[in-house]
Amino acid sequence: MRSLSTLPLPPLRGEVAYDVSLAPYSWFRVGGPADLLFKPEDEADLADFLKALPSDIPVLVLGLGSNLLVRDGGFRGAAIKLGKSFQTIAVEADHRLRAGAGAADVKVARVAAEAGLAGLAFLRGIPGTIGGALRMNGGAYGGETKDVFVSARGVDLSGHVHTFDLAAMGFTYRHCDVADDVIFTEAVFQGKAGDSQAILAEMNAITEARSATQPVNTRTGGSTFRNPEGAKAWELVDRAGLRGFRIGGAQVSELHTNFLIAHEGSTAKDIEALGEEIRRRVFEQSGIRLEWEIKRVGEP
Repeated sequence: MRSLSTLPLPPLRGEVAYDVSLAPYSWFRVGGPADLLFKPEDEADLADFLKALPSDIPVLVLGLGSNLLVRDGGFRGAAIKLGKSFQTIAVEADHRLRAGAGAADVKVARVAAEAGLAGLAFLRGIPGTIGGALRMNGGAYGGETKDVFVSARGVDLSGHVHTFDLAAMGFTYRHCDVADDVIFTEAVFQGKAGDSQAILAEMNAITEARSATQPVNTRTGGSTFRNPEGAKAWELVDRAGLRGFRIGGAQVSELHTNFLIAHEGSTAKDIEALGEEIRRRVFEQSGIRLEWEIKRVGEP
């Protein structure tokens, strides 16, 4: 693959930087650098960049990093971080809400609550952005993205802008059918009339539940493994006797066994090795092979 530092790019309004550490962009705070990091000014700027990017250059979209593990060797390609213009949130007519793909789910939930828009409180329990919620049909506490989805926009790696309705998204559990080469830029959601105080109380209950059952305020990710059909990943890990199990600086959470914690001095290698050992032992104990929910990218 060619060197990205010598890649000819058109005039761009966003920020381009080379050999940038991706550790600060992941909740685990581990991982090597990306060859290039681009922060587009807006959707048109993103499209211009993607049109100029050769098709053999891998692309990584960065959200809040709760669902991301960057390997220690870094990412050989172009990482894209959606900035402020992708973080706008606006309540519209007919109880609808429009949000940029870079907007944090928790902020979308709060804007909806303050506007008396019910149905979006579940987003308070998802530690990511709207783009991630679209890509994975993010859900928590009884709600899923598909339940409130109206439409979305995205740019493919050729720089073409597309719109998607519910059928085109093809939502299933923690999955959507939209091609991986589409970068979502915004979405519209359907809420319903509600009472602000009641919605805020619902969100506070979600916050308290997360704090009581998940290792918040630690160097961790979101859920490590998808729930297999008819089972819960955390229960399978627990039954395999892995609560608190550790490899290097990485440890299975004592509080919630579907979360891994990166202690000081840990590496991406430690975290991935721990996850693979969990998968091996759970399969040995239950015959069920856990699938990663956290996205692992980059070179060892």
